[in-house]
Amino acid sequence: MRNTHRPRRPLAAESVARMADKSEDVSRFFTNEGRMVRPPQTVQVEFPPELLSELDATAAELQLSREAAIRVLVRQALDAHYLARKARRAG
Repeated sequence: MRNTHRPRRPLAAESVARMADKSEDVSRFFTNEGRMVRPPQTVQVEFPPELLSELDATAAELQLSREAAIRVLVRQALDAHYLARKARRAG
């Protein structure tokens, strides 16, 4: 016998929003398994030309955009800072 059960497609966010606007229960659509991600915030940073050319070369080497390279390098620097601070406190 053939399986006639078809999996349901997930509802679009707009459909769930309309249901919530009508005060319908939409709790079944939320699992609380994810985490809230805030939208990125734009900042303006000025770099000296020498640093900018070095950054561009590094970005090309990593095959990343300049913006992505900045994010990666800042993340690495912050991680190193936190590890050093933790080591200072421990020892």
